[in-house]
Order: sequence, then structure tokens, then C-alpha cells
Amino acid sequence: MAIQWFPGHMTSARKKAAETMEFIDVVIEVLDARLPEASCNPMINELRVHRQRPCLKILNKTDLADPNATQAWLNFYNKQTGVKAVALSCKKPGDVAKVVGLCKTLAPHRGTNLKPLRMMIMGIPNVGKSTLMNALLNRRVAKVGDEPAVTKSQMRIDLNDQASIIDTPGMMWPKIQYDSDGFMLAASHAIGRNAVIDEDVATFLGNLLLQRYPALLTARYKFDVEGMDGVDVVEAVAKRRGYRLKGNDLDLEKAAMTLLTDYRSGALGRISLETPETRREMLAVAQPAEEAQADEETEPGD
Repeated sequence: MAIQWFPGHMTSARKKAAETMEFIDVVIEVLDARLPEASCNPMINELRVHRQRPCLKILNKTDLADPNATQAWLNFYNKQTGVKAVALSCKKPGDVAKVVGLCKTLAPHRGTNLKPLRMMIMGIPNVGKSTLMNALLNRRVAKVGDEPAVTKSQMRIDLNDQASIIDTPGMMWPKIQYDSDGFMLAASHAIGRNAVIDEDVATFLGNLLLQRYPALLTARYKFDVEGMDGVDVVEAVAKRRGYRLKGNDLDLEKAAMTLLTDYRSGALGRISLETPETRREMLAVAQPAEEAQADEETEPGD
């Protein structure tokens, strides 16, 4: 199942972002530290490269991510031209206080009364952009929610006489190229629930956790993971938690939501869904989602 999600307002958000890009100095791209590349919108890169704007990549929710994986991603991004990467939590004032200074290093010709530093926050839905905006201003000006696509329009505010910032709506891109990216985004709640089947997403997450963090599953749910696959994980969660429907069948939907919520909240532990190495491995063997679908439609015997 290929996951795609591109609400109508995102088309106008992209157009407005392209117009605004001309008048800013630094793009602040907020990524999910648990899946930095999967949560990196290729349209943002396209827009900023076209305008030759430098980028501060913020790996947000770093307190939920595997620290070893996060360091590998910082090394990866900090080798890129015009990019500076930092890992932080947008909920921590001390972390957020560093952001403007980091942006100044990318645009040293700006940041005075005559030439204020103009920054624009960008990223996918539900990754922490509005939380960052509120923390920078030390007051609530941007609406924050636990559902994707809460912010629907741009907001510009002066931080002081020497810096201003624009918050933008979360933007997805029209086609998610790789199935695994869609599942990682859905597992991390960057995609609206109307576009996914929770049990499928939880099965994907279960398989990934079995490969990379089996001990965390055992520690959280107290079952032996030997010989399991993702479906077995969801079923085992239902059994351990006593989730039953009428007729005594397992309530797999409730178990799926428990697994996803425990991952999203950090109750399972510090987990990263991808590293630079696993990303390279995935790209080496994966087909883009649209090509895979075309192959299925033209299989012999159809």
C-alpha cells in the first residue's frame, strides 16, 4: 500500500513559499530527528537552491531519537554546501536560543538595524515548526496541535530590530517516492490518519523495530520477539494488554494505536527509523512507489 497525502491547501502554501523565498536570507528547515531524510521535503530543497538560500537544518525531537543515529545525520548534513545542521528540541528554551545565532553564521552580511536577518521556518506537517516559532518569541503566536497541518497560512513577526521570522504551513509533496518513506512519516504522525490504515503502519513499525530495536519491544511489552514479524508484534501487544472485541477476537486496531503511540511519545525508548547507512541501502534496492505500482499492473497473466 502506497501512502500519499497532499491536502489542497498545500498547493497554495508552496506557491506562497516560492514568492516569499525571494525576500528572505536563511531557510530554517525543521526535520524529525528520527527520520531526517524521509521528513525532508524535496520541494523545499528545490525552492531554496533555486534562490541560492542557505539552510539551517534543525533535527527536532532529538530527545526521542537514537543519539548515535542523530550524530551520523549531523555528520552527513554538515558536509553539504550551504547547510548547517543542529540537533535540538524545540520544546527546550536553551536549545531554541541558539537558532538565530546559527542563522547569522549562514548570512553574516545580515543581522543589523539597517539589514535585519530575515528567516523562514519550513518543514513537513507536525514536525515542530510552530513550537519553534513560539519558543523563539517566548510567547504563543502560532497554533500548535498534535495533528498534521494545523498551520494553514504564513505568519511574519519581528524578533527585534535586527531579525524577523516567517512561519509557514507544513508542506508535503505531491508524490511520496518511496513506500518506506510514507510508512515512516505515517508512523511519526506527519500524515493525516484519513490517508493511512493504522494496522498497516504499525505492522511496518513492528518489522523495523524487530530488525533494529528488538530489546526495546521486549522491555516495553514483556514478550519474546524470537521468530516474530510485524503482524505478530501487533497481535502480541493486543494479547499482553488484553485488547479484545466482542466474540473474544483480538482488537488489532487498538493494539496498533498503542504501538504507534508508544513510539511517538518515546515510551518505547529512543528510536531512529533511519540512518544515513540504512538510507543508502534502501535507495540501492527500492523502486519508487509509482514504478512498483506500474510493475504490478503489467505482471504476466493480467
